[in-house]
Order: sequence, then C-alpha cells, then structure tokens
Amino acid sequence: MLVTVGIPAGVLAFFSKVDVVDTGYQNSVDFLVPGVLALAVMSTAMVSLGIATGFERRYGVLKRLGSTPLGRGELVAAKILTVLMIEAAQVALLSGIGMALGWSELARIPVALPVVALGTIAFAGIGLLMAGTLRAELTLALANGVYLVLLLLGDMAFPLNRLPRAIEAVANALPAAALADCLRGALGEGASIPLGALGVLAGWAVVMPLLTVRLFRWEE
Repeated sequence: MLVTVGIPAGVLAFFSKVDVVDTGYQNSVDFLVPGVLALAVMSTAMVSLGIATGFERRYGVLKRLGSTPLGRGELVAAKILTVLMIEAAQVALLSGIGMALGWSELARIPVALPVVALGTIAFAGIGLLMAGTLRAELTLALANGVYLVLLLLGDMAFPLNRLPRAIEAVANALPAAALADCLRGALGEGASIPLGALGVLAGWAVVMPLLTVRLFRWEE
C-alpha cells in the first residue's frame, strides 16, 4: 500500500505545493500528474508484483502452479491483467487528487490508457524477470533499488533537463522516462505522444516479457 498508493500520492501532493524545482509549467501539477501516474505504474507493475511473485516462488506456490497445465506465458499474462485492475483504481485516485490540486485534463485520460497498458507490460516484465530468476531477498532489494533510481531518472517529479547531459541521455533510454514522457504527451492540452519515447517504451514492453517467458523458473 505504501509503494502503490502512499508514495505516488505523497509525491503528487508534496511537489504540487512545494516549489522545489522549476518544471517549466505555469501550473506544476500539469507536469506532475502524468509523471506520478507513471510512478504508480512502476510501483505496482515492477515493485509490488516482482516482490510478491518472488516470495510466492520462495514459498513453493509457483512450484505447485507449475505442476498444473498453466504455462509461463499464461502466468505472465495473468499477472499483468491483475496489475491492470489495480492500476485502474490508482488512476482514479491520482486523477482525483490532481483535480483537487488544480489539474484540468481529466477528459484526456482515455487517450493515456493505452500508454498505461504498454508501460504496465514493460514494468511487469522487469518485475517478473527479477522474481523468476533471483532469490526472493535479492528481488526485494533489487526491485526497491531500481525503483529509487528510476524515480530520480524517470522525469516524474522533476525534469530530466535539470540533470547533466550524459545522465539525461541514459535516462531517456530507460522505460520510466519514456513512460512519463508519453503520458505527458497524452495528457497535455495540445500535446502529442513523442514517437521516440513511445518507441523506447514499446521496445521494453516487447523484450522484457519475452525474456521473462524464456528465463522464468518456477522454483529457486
């Protein structure tokens, strides 16, 4: 609950009210809402899903599932669908908080939903790859560590152009910044989804689930 709800909502409320970094937007909440939605996707699809699946694997739950006709592909698909259901509630909650803080682009949420789905596939692939190849404790540590790094390099709470150019280039190749940029394009008035960021996000959404299906192991 802290990762999936508390942190995204706290980041949105705090940075909307505290002028820490110049976002380049007249109303900072217009920059923050898409970024925080991306953060919520990362929280649920990578961290929460990865850690939960890792410990299911540790406790033998996945081993028992592996003895059934359920295959790795079906498991990955089922996990991603479960995450999408949770994210529907997250989008509703964060959109409501955003509106209370002055955000006015709620009507564009349907445009952003395919981007959310694509980002979910990418991050769920990362989370399940960790859970299916590493020990549960290492998945726990690595998922939280990657989460913090991507929070800083994800164009979510502050613009990437405030970072050194070399770090900005690396960040732009990561799925967090690509998702945030695509959501900002989908939700911004008169904006459009940047094709470069969409290509990066689509690449992660294809490669990570395929690697997961190939490398996932039912038990440690």
